[in-house]
Amino acid sequence: MTEENVNPAEEPVNTGETNNTETETVPNEAAENPSSSENTSDNPAEQAAQEDWKNKFYYLAADFENYKRNQAKERRELLATAAQGVIKDLLPILDNFERAIKANESLEDIEAIKQGFQLIYQGLSNNLDKHGLKPIESNGQVFNSDVHEAIAQIPAPTEDLKGKVLDTVEKGYSLNDKVIRYAKVAVGS
Repeated sequence: MTEENVNPAEEPVNTGETNNTETETVPNEAAENPSSSENTSDNPAEQAAQEDWKNKFYYLAADFENYKRNQAKERRELLATAAQGVIKDLLPILDNFERAIKANESLEDIEAIKQGFQLIYQGLSNNLDKHGLKPIESNGQVFNSDVHEAIAQIPAPTEDLKGKVLDTVEKGYSLNDKVIRYAKVAVGS
């Protein structure tokens, strides 16, 4: 057989002999069977088993897509209501502020107003502490870039205060041992 007469469904294959002009033709399964990606068989039991596996695969893929969709929905709902507990605990403090504002309209005793603010601050601080918020102690500590943000350098009054925090401009906080706001400090130089 010559190469001009080769069936498109057959590919020429070199037999490896010294005479390269003769080639054998091997049927190309992809050209003869357009649906060669599926391994079809004449045996009906094998075809049924293949269909069964294919259906199981499709059901499994659909179940996985449903699982991903449900997980995404639950994640969105969790993020939407994540702060609900904290906000619910802060509502009494908001009520206390409203009462203090009303009481301050008629009060002239400055000490009572100061005491009211101190009580409200203490309630807020205790509530946030209960949820894992802790203030970062800074004054007199060695400057640590993991918890401090230096916004100024000022001359240290003594040699032992060099490199230490001399003043805290804004208090830093950590939530469950993770810094959520760095303390803004002035460092002695």
